[in-house]
Amino acid sequence: MPSEKEMIDKLIDKFTDLQRIKNASDMQKEVDYQLTVVKAKLESFGIVTSDLEMK
Repeated sequence: MPSEKEMIDKLIDKFTDLQRIKNASDMQKEVDYQLTVVKAKLESFGIVTSDLEMK
């Protein structure tokens, strides 16, 4: 189970990601970038992401 500090760190990261999307000049490009980052992190843990897509 994550520690309280780890959970706070994740929430700060999430807040930052949402701010980046909201303030991006090209919102779709930023969303695509964020998805790429998340998929890379999942794959680094051995999770297959080829079936994941946004709907």
